[in-house]
Formats: sequence, structure tokens, C-alpha cells
Amino acid sequence: MARYSFRLPDIGEGIAEAEIVAWHVRVGERVEEDAQLADMMTDKATVEMESPVSGVVVELAGEVGDLIPIGSTLAVIETDGDGEGEVEAPPADTPVEQQIEAETPGAEEISVAEAVPLPLAGGARGGHVEPTPAVSETSPPPSPPASGRGDRPVLASPAVRARAKDLGVDLGQVQSEGDRIRHADLDAFLRYSSGQGYHAPGASRARADEPIKVIGMRRKIAENMAASKRAIPHFTYVEEMDVTALEEMRADLNANRGGRPKLTMLPFLIVAICRTIPEFPMINARYDDEGGVVTRYGAVHLGMATQTDAGLMVPVIRDAQDMNVWQLASEITRLAEAARTGKAKVEELTGGTLTVTSLGPLGGIATTPVINRPEVAIIGPNKIVERPVFDGDDIRRAKLMNLSISCDHRVVDGWDAASYVQALKKLIETPVLLFAD
Repeated sequence: MARYSFRLPDIGEGIAEAEIVAWHVRVGERVEEDAQLADMMTDKATVEMESPVSGVVVELAGEVGDLIPIGSTLAVIETDGDGEGEVEAPPADTPVEQQIEAETPGAEEISVAEAVPLPLAGGARGGHVEPTPAVSETSPPPSPPASGRGDRPVLASPAVRARAKDLGVDLGQVQSEGDRIRHADLDAFLRYSSGQGYHAPGASRARADEPIKVIGMRRKIAENMAASKRAIPHFTYVEEMDVTALEEMRADLNANRGGRPKLTMLPFLIVAICRTIPEFPMINARYDDEGGVVTRYGAVHLGMATQTDAGLMVPVIRDAQDMNVWQLASEITRLAEAARTGKAKVEELTGGTLTVTSLGPLGGIATTPVINRPEVAIIGPNKIVERPVFDGDDIRRAKLMNLSISCDHRVVDGWDAASYVQALKKLIETPVLLFAD
């Protein structure tokens, strides 16, 4: 029998260690060549490690949540050959289940009316595994576990797969409303299998306490949010905007869009942001705390906080200032889909100079988003509502939206932030100016 020591590679990022966020094998189990061994998270991405050989797993490096040094043995596999050897996994060309370098937590959907989900505030630098949600006793009763998938492959995040494997659940038997199986679908299947089913309407039963180890994505969010709030003196400014004319323009453009993507509020907001940035360059900047240097960027690389099954990600629209509303709509759709399916590349998840985040359809009068460090500002549009407003001596129906901006007070003064939002307000409330030279 031969033993192969599978060593953790650099993954091309020059990091010193990576966190184990999920094991796909156990000691004593047989693993086939190219099958998944583990999910390892760096500061920028979660990468699936695959077995270079077939054999029986005889040793694993640690538990989920442990940090493993680069170059150390991740797993030892016993094969049918002779001798011993060491194998180092090759760097991954296409990161799997990539997360983002960001510091923006929340939930959202930036097309304030019907946009791409973008969570509020700043999130994690990377990650993959989310804490297992507790089974809600008030959730709708589960349906029988027939999957109805036929020959279609089962789609689920590595976190869901790992949990199902630990529970001994065949994901092919789990029913889901969408294309992917989520933790909530697994919860419903478990309730059905345990015979809980329905219980009397209005009845409330206490559920057991559930300690959850903070690892992976949640640990990165905790670390980055603490660092952002600890290091940055935040202040938030909120202004109300009349988006009646903009919504009418958006509806007209969508009615005549042909084969082009449907426009949400987000592309128009991005155009307004980019057109006003040259006058207020301190908004589109990054602050190097240690070096004491603020870099004001000429190009706008706009991060858009996006909620995914694996957690918060912030894909970046490169050179947003060079795109029109139709190009922005296409790029928003492409990046959001790449983030949700785990196909986003590291360069698409890093390097932002300004971030937009929103609670979207969840509403809210105002938000106080957390800055995506080392950026110095984050913009948060809120839900559009209809209200009567005075127009001279008349009263008319208007569509109104509050817009929040949080800034780093070390770099941006309150007067400058308010002046910038007023410039945005002028373009948003007079949308023809968005297209004027």
C-alpha cells in the first residue's frame, strides 16, 4: 500500500494559511481521484480542494474552523500502489464559491424597485460556510420529500452538502422550490422525516438552544465589521429624493428596450454617481491607515453588495463611468449571477473604490450602512414609496426615495458629503440631465 500526503498549496495569493470551512470526506472513507476533499477559505475566496488520487482517507489535518498553514499536510490517502509520496494541490484556475474582499453586511436588492439583491452595509473578505440556521417552528409545514428532479443534477452549496452528509441525508430526496437546495429545504425535509409535520395553528413550542461555531464567512464578517467600526469614525447623511420622473423614464425605456436587459433603478443611480464623482473626488477613494495615505481614484470601480446562498459578496463593476444604462444593466446581471453561482473570479470581487448597498423591497425609512474598508464611503438607496407632496399650492402624488451615505470622517467632511448627495439629488430628480453632455 502507498500513502500520499496531500499538501495545501499557496492558491496563488501568497497567503500564510487557510481555514477549513467544510470536509467532504471522513477518515476511513474511500475517495476517488478528482473528488472533493475539502473547502478552504482564504481572505479572498473559498476554493474546493480535490483529491489527486483514489484511495482510503487515513488522516485529515483538522476540524472545520481550524487554520492550516500553506504547505502543511491537508490529508493522507492510502492507495493500492507501493511506496510513499507527497502531493501538493495545484492552484485553482477558477475559484469555486468565491467570496469577496468587502466589508459590507446586510440584505438587499439595489434596483430599489426590482433590482439585484444587494445586502445592507459591508460584509466579508471571503468565505463559504454560513452558520446552520435553526429550524423555525413557525415555518410552513414541509411537503413530502419527493424531489421531482428526474435526471437533473442536485445543486447545493458545499455547506449544504457537508451538512447533509453529516446527517446522512440524500440530497436527491430533498424538495426545493428553486434550482438549488438551501438549508431551509434541508430543515423542512428533516421535520417531515421526523414526523413533526403540522401542529396546531398559533401553537408555539420552544426550540432547543443551538451553539454555532463562528467560522468561515461569519468569522470574516465579524472580523471585518469590527475592524471597520473600530478604525473608521462613521457618520451618515440621509436625503429624500423625488424619483417620479425617473421612474416614468425607466418605464418608457423598458417598454421599448427590444432584446436589451430590463432596467432597474440601479443603472440610473450608478450613472448619477459617476457623473458627480469628478466634482467630489474624496468620495471615490481608499484610505491606507498604516501609511496615512488617501488615494483618490479617477475611475469608478463600483462594488454592489449582493446576497448569495453562501453569504454576502460584493462584485465590482470595473470602470462604471464608461458605461451607459444598458451596459450597466447587463454587467449587473452578469456579476450578480456569477456571485450567486460561485463562478465570480477574484478580480471581479476585489478592488472596489466605492460601494452601493440597499435593503431594496424590505423597505425602511433610512439605513446607516457600514463602510467597506478601506473605502471611505458607501451609498444606500432605500425603498421607493408613494406619498402626496406639495407642489406650490397644489398637491400631487409622488414617488419618493430616501438615500443614505455613510462616510469616513477622517477623509470626508459632513459638508462635502451633504453637497455630494445634493448633486446626486439634482440628477435623480431631473433624469434628463443623466444623458446630457
